[in-house]
Amino acid sequence: MTVRVRIAPSPTGNLHIGTARTAVFNWLFARHHGGKFILRIEDTDLERSKPEFTQNIFEGLTWLGLNWDEEPVYQTARMSLYREKIQELLDKGLAYRAYDTPEELDAMREAQKTKNEAPRYDNRHRNLTPEQEAAYLAEGRKPVIRFKIDDDREISWTDLVRGTVTWKGRDLGGDMVIARAAEGEAIGQPLYNFVVVIDDIDMKITHVIRGEDHIGNTPKQILLYEALGAALPEFGHTPLILNQAGAKLSKRDGVTSISDFKDMGYTAEAIANYMTLLGWSPPEPMTEIFSLTEAAEKFGFDRVNKAGAKFDWDKLNWINGQYIHAMPIDQVTDLLIPVWKSAGYVLDEKNDRAWLEQVSALVAPSLSRLNEAVDMTRYLFQSLDYTDDAKAQMQQDGAATAIKAILESMPSPLTEAAIQDLIKQVVKEQNLKKGVVMKSLRAALTGALQGPDLVQSWLLLNQKGHDRDRFEQALSID
Repeated sequence: MTVRVRIAPSPTGNLHIGTARTAVFNWLFARHHGGKFILRIEDTDLERSKPEFTQNIFEGLTWLGLNWDEEPVYQTARMSLYREKIQELLDKGLAYRAYDTPEELDAMREAQKTKNEAPRYDNRHRNLTPEQEAAYLAEGRKPVIRFKIDDDREISWTDLVRGTVTWKGRDLGGDMVIARAAEGEAIGQPLYNFVVVIDDIDMKITHVIRGEDHIGNTPKQILLYEALGAALPEFGHTPLILNQAGAKLSKRDGVTSISDFKDMGYTAEAIANYMTLLGWSPPEPMTEIFSLTEAAEKFGFDRVNKAGAKFDWDKLNWINGQYIHAMPIDQVTDLLIPVWKSAGYVLDEKNDRAWLEQVSALVAPSLSRLNEAVDMTRYLFQSLDYTDDAKAQMQQDGAATAIKAILESMPSPLTEAAIQDLIKQVVKEQNLKKGVVMKSLRAALTGALQGPDLVQSWLLLNQKGHDRDRFEQALSID
């Protein structure tokens, strides 16, 4: 048997981290078994589905390195197949048209609520006579199509993550709507629980791997598989991603889409790595830093946790930092150039490439996110906006003296050794403490009292001819 798994996002929003983590687990499982990873776009929500969200899904999966093995499948292109299969269930007597009005359904639910009963459809239209149906149609009622569920049935499966799971038919809410309301004999828009089963059968999906929030759909879908005479796939329900309060991670928690994480300066490798750890424990002696290919070699559901996985920003930042610190400087520079450009920094990426690589080398060891380089390097790209501490430093006794002495004695060409010698010279000749000289230099050159290595910063500014200007500007601070 060739393993075939799928990820089936709905293009009603950007690619969510929960969907992406499910995609990672599916991809790892497929690659571990030499199988196929399929992409299906579940775009039957016509009002909310948008092409830009579909594009975001494609771009997010590609960015993460989750390549799919066949052309993407779109549900909207398969409506005739779904209606054909619904008609098959109608012909077999396994589904029927129900003519309840919204008001009647509301009254039914209110009555159940009064009796402290769980809301469910009471199957009242399951056995209508032709005459009753004709009467309802004469009233202008538009029927939905419901699939019959036996309340006495027990549905069990062996879950890849949770072991044996059992549901009772009576707990599934009554006969299930599988198509929206439509005129007369027409079949309305087919609904989620039905179309995913048809798709998975048609696409020969062998393993349905999804979040545990779908576990309540599985018994209904198993009944549909049986009604359609199809073999069951294996099911695996992965733990949800939780916020720090233990609730499901949602938009209320801020950043949740993969494109947001990219915009925040996380690398694709780090996000993919971290998502793998959200619910899966690597075996010894495997470390927590690994590529998707390395994870695929070891991946299995025996090490996927049942409990929800709490999202830990500190750990993600640490992992992201590990990837940045291990990158060759030319690769870091390639990633930082668009970050600097998006911040509005003017740069010539071709002619200034060598200088930009030196800037990258200066800040890369301190980065946990690529976007942190914006503030760290602002003084190298833009005119200075002095902090209050920097202004105060330039008013200290000896500060102006030190900067004037630097200006008068600054050698050319400037080298690291020449800078060290010059600092020693100024300290001795002007009878100043080294700390005063160093703080004054940093305030004058960078506009702040904290930042990247001072000597390297000076050399970078010197290459652009900005160091003398900075010194003169600092001496004019009021």
